[in-house]
Amino acid sequence: MPLIEKRIQNPVQIERALTRISHEILERNGGVTDVVLVGMHSRGVPLAQRISTAIERFEGVRVPVGKLDIGMYRDDISEKGSPLMKPTDIPPDINGKTVVIIDDVLYTGRSIRAAMDAISDFGRPSQMQLGVLVDRGHRELPIRADYVGKNVPTARDEDVQVRLREIDGEDEIVITTKSDGMGDEI
Repeated sequence: MPLIEKRIQNPVQIERALTRISHEILERNGGVTDVVLVGMHSRGVPLAQRISTAIERFEGVRVPVGKLDIGMYRDDISEKGSPLMKPTDIPPDINGKTVVIIDDVLYTGRSIRAAMDAISDFGRPSQMQLGVLVDRGHRELPIRADYVGKNVPTARDEDVQVRLREIDGEDEIVITTKSDGMGDEI
């Protein structure tokens, strides 16, 4: 079945959302002295790097950025098979720090729960916060983002795809829906 795509964010809107998230992180934490950003593979990593760069532009301070693979912490490994592992690189001492987990899309909350479990294996942050580019709803766990680029109400049969220039060659956010080929969405 063909997919119908609807673009909901362009590069300028994505950059504006990341700038806002960067300012909100600064304001909420009273600066970034004890803040560490941890991007979830794959698209959370370049988002975290962009947020760190934006904060450096505003404050003159580079926020450390880590990379996190949650493959071994997921609760659906048996359903999806063995995960393809990517490198995890967390700054050496996160004890007592504020760790801001960065991801592209917040959906059920299961990936974020896995990320919190993984980060806890590296140390004991004073707190964990969550920043996402898109919150699409449909939570299965009691998880809420502290920083949201855009709230996008969706149906469960829709998919939100974040495309980033570092990975996909372009910045955009699209909603995809399956079509029966007769012009009707399913």
